[in-house]
Amino acid sequence: MKLIVGLGNFEPKYFLTRHNAGFIMLDYFVQENGQEFKTEKKLKSMIAKFDCEGEKIVLCKPLTYMNLSGEAISLVQNFYKIDNNDIFIIYDDISLDIGRIRFRANGSDGGHNGIKSVIQHTGTKNFDRLKIGIGPQPNIPAENYVLQEFTSEQLSILKEVIKKPIINDYLKHDIQWLQNTYN
Repeated sequence: MKLIVGLGNFEPKYFLTRHNAGFIMLDYFVQENGQEFKTEKKLKSMIAKFDCEGEKIVLCKPLTYMNLSGEAISLVQNFYKIDNNDIFIIYDDISLDIGRIRFRANGSDGGHNGIKSVIQHTGTKNFDRLKIGIGPQPNIPAENYVLQEFTSEQLSILKEVIKKPIINDYLKHDIQWLQNTYN
């Protein structure tokens, strides 16, 4: 079983903000596959489930705020008994230009508070990730920039990124293949 998580903030006022790039990608994938997220209050998450070539896939959008994402992810992981090696996190990265993506197999939080929370609650840095570029950051504080909505030009670029078969490729290939193909 695999757990694919998009990070973001759940309130409607944050829907098209830069910090919600992970949510936006999962929403597109779920919609394209004719599924819906369902709220699971006890897991503090919105969940969608798939079957991919016999393997169960759980998609998760935490209903905690970004900086507390690990709390919800840990609940989902424990409920479904998912190994750390089967967790894939999709989130925004201010250090990558809009339209750029980067796969990583593990690593530090890189200053991202959502990832910091995931590491804290899962007890590991060893999970696959996809960083979606939302930069470059103008000369304003990062916490202000990430909570601003994408410009129409940026949203157009982001749409091209999320239309790529990234999640399908993740389900079919290993992280090395993904890094060689997309990074």
